[in-house]
Amino acid sequence: MTWLPADFVHPVRVALPGGHHLRPIAGADTDLDYPAVMGSRKRLWSIFGEAWGWPPATMTYEQDREDLVRHEVEIAAHKSFNYALFDDAGTALLGCVYIDPPEKAGADAEISWWVVDDKVGTDLEQALDALVPQWIAEAWPFERPRYIGRDLSWQDWLALPDSA
Repeated sequence: MTWLPADFVHPVRVALPGGHHLRPIAGADTDLDYPAVMGSRKRLWSIFGEAWGWPPATMTYEQDREDLVRHEVEIAAHKSFNYALFDDAGTALLGCVYIDPPEKAGADAEISWWVVDDKVGTDLEQALDALVPQWIAEAWPFERPRYIGRDLSWQDWLALPDSA
């Protein structure tokens, strides 16, 4: 199977319990994304830093905007997906879900996610943890998704051979 079937239509809004939703991120979300990322930067670096080099301590607002525009373009081209977690009004960005083609052998997609520091351990994080695997199984065409940081550690993922 290639990364995605040619006729695949990605979801544009996914509801979570408690008045939250996921939607594809866009460059216009920088005003909400930048404080969310930088406010949780130390913990996010502990998760994603070794693998992705993200988020760097020196990341500027403009660099974040450029990154979000890149994500927006990749989403439109179905190269990879970054879904932002918002409150129902869309006034607070509270985390992200990444759905990427596999970098490492043994999977047909690699999925990871996070919430901002003040949502760690909350009902919202628990709802997201429950939703993501179910949503991937129901709405996405993957047979062997890998949940990095969930079904294997980032260290174990880094040790896997690269995909062909």
